[in-house]
Amino acid sequence: MKNMTSGAAKNSEIRTAVRRIPTQRRSRERVARILDCATEIIAEKGSDAMRMSEVAQRAGISIGSLYQYFPDKSAIIRTLAERYGAEGRACIEAELAHVTTVDELCEAFSRLVDTYYQIFVAEPVVRDIHSGVQADKGLRDMELADSRANGAVLADAWRRVRPASDPRAISTAAFLIMHLGEATMRLAISVERGEGDALVAAYKRMALAEFRRK
Repeated sequence: MKNMTSGAAKNSEIRTAVRRIPTQRRSRERVARILDCATEIIAEKGSDAMRMSEVAQRAGISIGSLYQYFPDKSAIIRTLAERYGAEGRACIEAELAHVTTVDELCEAFSRLVDTYYQIFVAEPVVRDIHSGVQADKGLRDMELADSRANGAVLADAWRRVRPASDPRAISTAAFLIMHLGEATMRLAISVERGEGDALVAAYKRMALAEFRRK
């Protein structure tokens, strides 16, 4: 998860935001190149300044070829968000897969929060995309779906270490914790770093207290 553009998420097939799903290797490589170039531009200028013409130029393709895959800039941004979401979920699944006690759950979750926060701070593309969630319904819907999926992963681990607890209550709390985590990260990067650190630490304390509550 330290490099959100590496691994399986970078090489996975593109899903909903793409106009034409790439099936051949050459097409998949072209889409990957487009996304890499868009990532570079967002890192340099931000997504608001990204232009389709510049993406096409950097990718070495015509603007018409670009539009065959992505109907607009929002589609590129949503596809990048899907990529980062898939990578993040894989990290969550790996971290929580083997927890067997409440202490292990708390330690694993704490590591996940720290890692995710460092990504927000260090990766301008991740920061830029998540900062624009409120202005883009597609991104809002995607974040909600990611929170549900990530919450389900957390709930599985939580029920494993709290088998006597109400499974529905755990599922609801896990969904809420994961969704609040996204909101906490956006808030933390919108203020001074010291205050952001304190906000993330407070979020962690609240979540860990909920895990430990009997």
